[in-house]
Amino acid sequence: MSGIQQFDTTTQLLQKVLDLRSKNQQVIGANIANAETPGYSAQSFTFEDQLKNALSENGLRPVSTQPNHMPLTPTNLDQVTGTINTKKDATGIGDQNSVSVDQEMIKLSENQILYETAITMLNKKLSLIKYAANGGA
Repeated sequence: MSGIQQFDTTTQLLQKVLDLRSKNQQVIGANIANAETPGYSAQSFTFEDQLKNALSENGLRPVSTQPNHMPLTPTNLDQVTGTINTKKDATGIGDQNSVSVDQEMIKLSENQILYETAITMLNKKLSLIKYAANGGA
């Protein structure tokens, strides 16, 4: 793999991570905003497994035998979209709202830290390219 392709893959990965983290932030924000809404079902957004599968070059992958088959797992970063799951209230008491504000605030903090980490990594990557383009000066 050439240096240009590796740069492109890394940049694409970081961009995809930022997009997915932003979508996760929206889902968490909607949960927090609806914490007092009767009957609201909390949602969660997951994408990590899809991202790992798209990046995995080794290991077994399901294959489709016909070109019209739907893909079973993402084969590249563009196909990683994440999944939204809904959690119904299982307690049977109260207003049947399944949002736990404490849990959502923890998710919010974790997502924000991971988002900022991806931004830092992208900035470092671009700084290295700028340094190399300027001849190491």
